[in-house]
Amino acid sequence: MEFNVDTVLPYLTKWYTILAIVGIVYYIALSIKQARFIAKHGCEEAPTFFRLGVFSLPLVFTLLQSKNQGYLADFINSTFERMGAYTFIIRLFGVRVVATEDPENIKAVLATQFNDFALGFRHDHLAPLLGDGIFTLDGAGWKHSRTMLRPQFAREQVAHVKSLEPHIQIFAKHIRNAGKDTINIQDLFFKFTVDTATEFLFGTSVHTLYDGLSDVAPPSEFPGRKEFANSFNQSQSYLGNKAYLQMFHFLVKNKEFSVCNNNVHKFTQYFVQKALKATPEELEKHSSDGYTFLYELAKQTKDPQVIQDQILNILLAGRDTTAGTLSFIFFELSRNPRVFEKLKEEIYATFGKGEDAAVEEITFESLKKCEYLKYVINEALRMYPAVPVNFRVATRDTTLPRGGGRDGQSPLFVAKNTTVAYSVYCTHRLEEFYGKDALEFRPERWAELLKLGWAYVPFNGGPRICLGQQFALTEISYVVTRLLQMFTKLENRDDSPYPPKKAVHLTMCHQDGVFISLTE
Repeated sequence: MEFNVDTVLPYLTKWYTILAIVGIVYYIALSIKQARFIAKHGCEEAPTFFRLGVFSLPLVFTLLQSKNQGYLADFINSTFERMGAYTFIIRLFGVRVVATEDPENIKAVLATQFNDFALGFRHDHLAPLLGDGIFTLDGAGWKHSRTMLRPQFAREQVAHVKSLEPHIQIFAKHIRNAGKDTINIQDLFFKFTVDTATEFLFGTSVHTLYDGLSDVAPPSEFPGRKEFANSFNQSQSYLGNKAYLQMFHFLVKNKEFSVCNNNVHKFTQYFVQKALKATPEELEKHSSDGYTFLYELAKQTKDPQVIQDQILNILLAGRDTTAGTLSFIFFELSRNPRVFEKLKEEIYATFGKGEDAAVEEITFESLKKCEYLKYVINEALRMYPAVPVNFRVATRDTTLPRGGGRDGQSPLFVAKNTTVAYSVYCTHRLEEFYGKDALEFRPERWAELLKLGWAYVPFNGGPRICLGQQFALTEISYVVTRLLQMFTKLENRDDSPYPPKKAVHLTMCHQDGVFISLTE
């Protein structure tokens, strides 16, 4: 059949015209609908960040550059200060994005208007490693995950701090081996937390801390042990890049990423299959011998994929956040001798020190009674929240309670599919709530502050508040207490300018490490 352009062209022109008319009508109808919604709710527009350049590329380049150099969180904070507003609008590649540090807006997104917002692209960002778990799912899948996992973080399980002690002893061996030399304590904390987390989750630790000791062999060997920690770290780095690229996340894809994911999945499945092959009697025996997350989960489901995904979701959330917070605590303690001495006094008075340390008296309950220890941890979480920037996407036309108008006090319209980026890092630095010294590390402020509400949300809030909050706080408290009992002298060995460079991926930690010396 001969193709005749003169015959086909009129039909194409006709259909293009019809599509154009439909598009115009839809746009007009949508605009009218949104205008009515805006008028009904008394919405006004927020300030707009204008200096974007051609196709927003200069801003995107600046964001990527500041991320690579360790200044992303502080760049975002300085942008809010330059805007002179708690909420403003950015148009990236023509797409409207709402940026906010306002506690009332964060409260709306996470709690009071929870059903108006979802995770957006998060499942696509994280699924290559984490699959369908509590941190990647919305709706019914998320509710089912939370119901399944909530019992695993019951208070009696939080109280099991004694399982940390063998890992603390290996940690201390690294410090003693270093003598008065400089150590990167952040590197040790990341190894420590992957060791403790895998023991809690799988029933067997990967013992990465042992790999740095020539005179002590790991207690056990099993398939994938040596590759797991590094593969997990590399995968997380890729996931962080995917998250910040948002809709362009598909660009992050290469062989290394796939290999690392496969290593992690293969390692996890080894333990999952081991748990699934256990009889009910064997599962009960494991429970009586000591709490293991995996075996408790295996009592609820026999689906290996469900167990793998949930285990890895919890590992991702619990491991890096705890390591990062501990690193920031010792970073600040090394620069604030007064705080270090005051903290030691409380710990020694409560639990003793050195060979006289009453380790058996360090429990979930007794740690909670250490007020100054609590202040130090709160202050570290204020200045260095584990997740400094987060996102939600509107599931329907809705509003934020504030941000519109010249004074920023009017409601702000948020159209369906609009991304709302909120920065807890910036909120935690607002002088309105924390005073003129908000940029300083001063634990004493926690004895003075009134109830902060949504101006302090290091563990998120609302229905998706962190299930492992008390678990993490207990581990952090125990580690700080034990290290200060064993090592009485702390020196800063880093002359880098303050504030420190911070690596922001899925979570936040020091860009280059925390260099100190700890001695007895």
